Amino acid sequence: MKLRTPGKLLLAPVAAFAALVGFAAAPAQAAIWSSSDQWGNYTTSDGYILYNNIWGSGAGSQTIWANSSSNWGVWANHPNTGGIKSYPNAKKIVNKPLSSLSSLRSGYNVTVPSSGAYNTSYDIWDSNYNYEIMLWVNYRGAVGPLGTSQGTLTLGGHTWTVYKGSNGSNEVFSFLRTSNSTSGTVDVLPILKWIKDTKGWWGNVTIGDVQFGYEITSSSGGLDFTTNSFSVSSG
Repeated sequence: MKLRTPGKLLLAPVAAFAALVGFAAAPAQAAIWSSSDQWGNYTTSDGYILYNNIWGSGAGSQTIWANSSSNWGVWANHPNTGGIKSYPNAKKIVNKPLSSLSSLRSGYNVTVPSSGAYNTSYDIWDSNYNYEIMLWVNYRGAVGPLGTSQGTLTLGGHTWTVYKGSNGSNEVFSFLRTSNSTSGTVDVLPILKWIKDTKGWWGNVTIGDVQFGYEITSSSGGLDFTTNSFSVSSG
């Protein structure tokens, strides 16, 4: 769904400790890291990569902060115009063939604004960046998935409306939760197997990245997006 190149997703992690930059969305306690840089990124002690990832045209200002991989957030002030401006996220590298995975699960708990246009989503990629699987757990405003509706199904602990499309660089499979959720657990593996075994949309790909964050279209005046907890486990 996003137009950024895969190379932008593979930036070398930065493990530097940084002083908190003053901004409107400062967390309750001083964060151990923050960045207002377009591609600002940081690797946590447990191997997650946090990424500011401001990539869309016409973007405004944005600052990402983190206390840990499971407690981080973003203050973003993007104009009320169309087009995705950013996808600040936390990423866990899985790098396992789909056939060798016995489990892939994730939990999330977020606090999101009541204005603006955005989605809170997982962005899951194969290792070659040929396929993108998006799981929208909540969304607001003038946002929508690529492609055409493939119907509705219950899978991985949630009910989704599924869309299939392409952004010109890769295939995009989008799963939009039929009601908004700010916390829960997603059993990701059955979704990936459904794409392969039931629909035949891909083969035995290697699952590369599991990302989770906020795809922001507009947040005029400055809005807060907070990840209260987040984790990915695989076996």
